[in-house]
Order: sequence, then C-alpha cells, then structure tokens
Amino acid sequence: MTAADILQQLEPLGTESYKRVLFNHGVVEPVFGVKIADLKPIQKRIKKDYQLALDLYDTGIYDAQYLAGLIADERRMTREDLGRWVARANCSAISATTVAWVAAESPHGRELALEWIESPEENTAQAGWATLSGLVALKEDAQLDLEELRSLLERVARTIHESPNRVRYAMNGYVISLGSYVAAFTEPAIRAGERIGKVSVDMGKTACAVPYAPDYIEKVRQRGSLGKKRKTVRC
Repeated sequence: MTAADILQQLEPLGTESYKRVLFNHGVVEPVFGVKIADLKPIQKRIKKDYQLALDLYDTGIYDAQYLAGLIADERRMTREDLGRWVARANCSAISATTVAWVAAESPHGRELALEWIESPEENTAQAGWATLSGLVALKEDAQLDLEELRSLLERVARTIHESPNRVRYAMNGYVISLGSYVAAFTEPAIRAGERIGKVSVDMGKTACAVPYAPDYIEKVRQRGSLGKKRKTVRC
C-alpha cells in the first residue's frame, strides 16, 4: 500500500463541516477534514509502517500527516526524520501532537526535546515541551533525570508568561504532566502552578480553555491515577 492509495481512501472521508472545526483549531490547507475516528480503522489495518508514515507526512496534507503519526514505527524513526517532521509542521495541531508523540516514543525524545525548546520557532519550541510531557508520561521514574526535570519546572515557572502563545500552552501541559505522572513532583508541580497562576493563551475560534495546573493535578489525584504511566501518548 502506498501513500497515494491512502490519500484515495482519505479524501472521500473528509467533510466541510469538520474542516471548519480544524480551521478553528489552527489547521491550515491542504486538509481533507477527516475525523480521527475515521482514521482509526486505517491505522488498525496498517498497524506500523515506517516508510509509509514518512511518505504520508511528506504529502503535507494535515489528515495524512496525522495518520502518519499514528502508524509511525518509533523504533526506526531517526533524529533526521523527526527533525524534518518538526521543520515541516505548518500548524501546532501537528507539531504538538503528531511530532511530539512520535518523538517522545522514539529513542531520541529527550535529546530532541531539549534541543527544540531552545528554538525561536514557536511550533518547534511547542513540540519540545509537548515531547517532554510525553516522556514523563511514558518513562518509569528511574529512567528520568529528576534534577533535569526539576530545573525545567523552575524554568517554566520563571518564563511561561513571556513565552510565545502556543509555547505557553505546552509549558503549562508540562507542569500538569510532571505533577500527574512523576510522584515525586506532584507537590512541586502544584506549587509551581500556584506560583504561575492563570495562563493566558489565544485559543483561536474555539471554546478550549487553558487548564489551571493545580486543579488538574488534584483531579488526577482524586481518581487515584497519580504516577500511573501510559503505554502510548498517541491518540
């Protein structure tokens, strides 16, 4: 099965109404408007396919790029592959999801995340913080550099309000992920969130809100899920 075959399957699944939803979330053309629920059966058939994922991403079509992230073989993704993906992500809906998810599950996640958060490009920096969120959700605490994570938490508390729009959202997500998935950081993350206060992010033409980190972490605690790792961050 080739990327061209997949595009022939995807295009008829798109709708104008869902395209409008995607546009409101910052997605830009080219896009078919395929719902994620309609991508899932295709993902289930393909499972993982390294080359097909690369070819789909290279089409530049949003729906194909999102599907590429779902089927990418994270074990075979190289630094160069992921660097090309982040450079070609033309909206945060790809950089903070598809790119960050695959990077976090790859062997290069930490290295790339630390590189990307230093980027002056908003989408790239956002992808870096989102990758860090994925890493703490996936990796056992013993595999994480806790002092490095503590330093990054302090950096967020100091700099979040002066960071670019979507980077602020991803930084806030890092505070939440760190407090939710790494038991040693539950209280430090709550304190950092209280210090940060409300985070203002322009969410475009959507009703989406920026979660207040202490409240979010507390909800995770109440449902008994603190410290429970995930098998995948892709969805």
